[in-house]
Amino acid sequence: MGITLAQNDYGKSRVRLLRVTRRDGHHEIKDLTVSILFEGDFDSAHTTGDNRKILPTDTMKNTVYVLAQQYSAEAIEEFALHLIGHFLTYNPQVSKVEVTASERPWSRIPVGENLHPSAFVSTAGEKRTARIRATRQNTILQSGIEDLIVLRTSGSAFRGFLRDPYTTLEETQDRILSTVIQATWLYAESDPPYSAIWHGVRKILLETFAAHDSQSLQHTLYAMGRAALESFDAISEIRLSFPNKHYLPVNLKPFGMENTNEVFLPVDEPHGLIEATLRREP
Repeated sequence: MGITLAQNDYGKSRVRLLRVTRRDGHHEIKDLTVSILFEGDFDSAHTTGDNRKILPTDTMKNTVYVLAQQYSAEAIEEFALHLIGHFLTYNPQVSKVEVTASERPWSRIPVGENLHPSAFVSTAGEKRTARIRATRQNTILQSGIEDLIVLRTSGSAFRGFLRDPYTTLEETQDRILSTVIQATWLYAESDPPYSAIWHGVRKILLETFAAHDSQSLQHTLYAMGRAALESFDAISEIRLSFPNKHYLPVNLKPFGMENTNEVFLPVDEPHGLIEATLRREP
């Protein structure tokens, strides 16, 4: 029986980087985590121990730092494209490069009525993300948002759902609706204004979540994805993944009290998971 190496790839994961751009005492920072993956002609490294076509992953890490020095603070999609262009140009043995990047946002610390030019505070766990997969013939670029926590205290119902002998959930007209937005989208055009679109998508997702008359998390997810596609022609499709972060009313009756929909117990596990992809029709 013959043995075939069906597929292989390799790369460097979680390359951390803080890039400071200094302009006349006014600083900009980019807090990035970058991962790189190569596919290509690497069979001999596996089958015979021949490493002549293997670019060390340590070199990949160093390349991230060198290109970060060469290019100032910019959209993470643009930085990822610089990396892909470099690796495909100088490595003929590589047929496909995937670069995944995430950015931790920072905001300026207010001092009096002004924002400090070089002091920052991290804004929770939200991240801006980018993922690019490219060959010498084709590039697929995906932007996204991770870990954007949202919550509404009104305007959310869940009624009329299917019941079977094991259903115990009660219907509700007024519940807490909370999720952690995970969104990714693909582009319908090349070289769009990545940062403007990212901030715009984030804004429309938040506004729609806040204003939508929700009959379920599915209902609100669809409204948010549709609003993003209708607002930005440069986006061809968007995928949303929403865990349903439950807040359950605490039973205060044992203490002789009525819970007037004001005291809730956060429940992390188990939680529902709602996912969907919306695509623009041709």
